[in-house]
Amino acid sequence: MLTGSSCSGKTTLACEVGARVRGVVVHDHDEIGVPEDADTQWRNRTMELWIRRALEYQDQGLDLLLTGQSPLGEVLACPSAPLLDGIAVCLVDVADDERRRRLARRDGDRWSAAAVEAFVGWSAWHRGHARDPQYRPEVIIEGSWPEMAWHRWSTWTKDDPRWSTHLLDTTDQPLEHSVAILERWISTCQADQAKEYDA
Repeated sequence: MLTGSSCSGKTTLACEVGARVRGVVVHDHDEIGVPEDADTQWRNRTMELWIRRALEYQDQGLDLLLTGQSPLGEVLACPSAPLLDGIAVCLVDVADDERRRRLARRDGDRWSAAAVEAFVGWSAWHRGHARDPQYRPEVIIEGSWPEMAWHRWSTWTKDDPRWSTHLLDTTDQPLEHSVAILERWISTCQADQAKEYDA
C-alpha cells in the first residue's frame, strides 16, 4: 500500500514501479468511483473491497500495489486483512510547502485555503500514525464502519515490530531516485514474505 495525503506522488510512483517489478498489479483506491458523500465509512468499506481483490490476486501468485489514503491501522482493521499473506505500507510524503505548490499546480483554485490546510493536516497526522499506533487513533476510529476490527492493534506500542510503515519523502527528489527507493522496498517486502512462507 502506498498511502499519504494528496499530491505526495503516490500515483506517479506506482505507475513507474508497476512497470518494473514482476508479479505486481497496480490499482488506485478511488478508481472504482468516489461518491459525493464519501466519508470514513466509505473509505473503510472500499478498503475492504480492495483487500478482497488482493486476495484474488494472491490466489494467482500476484501482489497488489494499491495507492490511496488509508494508513496502516485502517488496513489492519479491515475484516479480511488477516487472510492476506502479508501487508506492507509505505507512507509517501512531501514537505508541507511543496504539497501546497503541487496542489495549486495540479488543481488550480479548486480548493479553498481551508481545504488545502486540511490536506496538510492529514499529512501531519499520517506522519504521527506511521511512527506510533497510539498517536491520535480517534482520527480514523471515530465514525468508522462498524465492521472494522480496531482491537487488532489498539494495544500496540511504537516499539512493536508488527507496527511498521516505510517512509518515502519525495521532497526535492528526482522521480528516478524515488522510484528506485520504492522498487527496492517492494523487492525487499516480496523477499521477506517469500522467506516467511518457506519457513
